[in-house]
Amino acid sequence: LQNDHKALMKQVEEALHQLHAREKEKHAKDEAEALAEAMSQNQSLPQAFAKVNAVTSGSPASISGLQVDDEIVEFGSVNVNNFQNLQNIATVVQHSEGRPLSVTVIRSGKKVHMGLTPKRWAGKGLLGCNIIPLQR
Repeated sequence: LQNDHKALMKQVEEALHQLHAREKEKHAKDEAEALAEAMSQNQSLPQAFAKVNAVTSGSPASISGLQVDDEIVEFGSVNVNNFQNLQNIATVVQHSEGRPLSVTVIRSGKKVHMGLTPKRWAGKGLLGCNIIPLQR
């Protein structure tokens, strides 16, 4: 009876060692995959052409979630490929008054999508934010 118990405990111990070894391998593999994914995500971030340097609270820009230091990747139909100057954004804003615009920004290294509806409000302009071009 004692020998049976010892043999059984030895089997349990070996099985536990194997289980923990597999978990350790899996954890190392998961970490490596997460690191590789983070690296590829950094490389795949689109190029920004403008930056938000001021947002007035209570404005359409503030309500949509736009924040100071957001780098603009896409503003309606304007993107890095067709952006010449801030007049491009002003034109899109004027033609989209009362209609939602799709805006994509890079915030803290992540791509963020939001809907921004230019409209008349208590403050100046249709957005209530200040955008400056990025010098590249």
